[in-house]
Amino acid sequence: MARALVTGATGFTGSHLAKRLLDEGHEVRLLVRSTSSASQLELAGAHVVTGDLTNQAAVWEATNGVDVVYHVAALFRKAGLPDSAYWETNTTGTVNLLDAAHRSGVRRFVHCSTVGVLGHISNPPADEDRPYHPGDIYQITKCEGEKAALHYYREMGLPVTVVRPAGIYGPGDTRWLKLFRSVARRRFVMLGSGETTIHLVYIDDLVDAFRLAADSPESVGRVYITAGDRYITLNELVRTIAEEVGAPVPKLHIPVKPVRMISGVCEDICRLLKIEPPLYRRRVDFFIKDRAFDITRARRELGYAPKVDVPEGVARTAAWYREQGYL
Repeated sequence: MARALVTGATGFTGSHLAKRLLDEGHEVRLLVRSTSSASQLELAGAHVVTGDLTNQAAVWEATNGVDVVYHVAALFRKAGLPDSAYWETNTTGTVNLLDAAHRSGVRRFVHCSTVGVLGHISNPPADEDRPYHPGDIYQITKCEGEKAALHYYREMGLPVTVVRPAGIYGPGDTRWLKLFRSVARRRFVMLGSGETTIHLVYIDDLVDAFRLAADSPESVGRVYITAGDRYITLNELVRTIAEEVGAPVPKLHIPVKPVRMISGVCEDICRLLKIEPPLYRRRVDFFIKDRAFDITRARRELGYAPKVDVPEGVARTAAWYREQGYL
């Protein structure tokens, strides 16, 4: 049994990972901001250190004496935030944690990156050797955080393993709720052909990958793309959701280009007003940028074997949405 630190444990991915570690009998420590609550995990036995990644004293307290660090915390895309906020959390905060982990002598640092560091995937599928090509401030700062983690491995000997998840989904997540809800309410409109590829990873499979990465001696210094068994098209994803929620498969397709232009104007205006834009470039990019990946390395070196396919994962996610009254 290991003493483990999990950052980002009040979020979707981090909470699932922390619960798995507790269920396995590990001693779990959480670094939690004062504005967040991890009460359920505390009741399950986790120890909470209050602070965030920008607080070096809190980071040291959280890291000192642990065996494994799972760094999941990140600032995701949010309206009205300056670029500096992403740099502060996703890059500088990661460096703070890496430095503390190095000084405290942890035996493994599992860094949660994102396939977004590769940007749009031309000639899919992409593997871990594809060059970095981040497209927005979130991806750029996550990319720099990943580079920092690998730097600490190469230059300082910190035993780092990088996990790059594809699109994470499952019960407890609400980032995919808009898509499910729009299909269920028969309001979904496909931009473009719908033949763009998308690659998802079910939350339980991703947690498996984190655990394998932490325990495998061969994974030190390596980067692993973590995704489901296969990638699909947007048409297939939407059709699967429609069948699960009992709605007709959407038929309407509209051209991308004019919507992309409108989204840019809308996003720029809403950024000035510091409000969440109803339409923005990234949402349009969802319909036109391929996201398809090769998980051979994770299969071969970690023994990673995703168990939940898209139909089953969509069914479980939709069931949770219904339980919560979201659908």
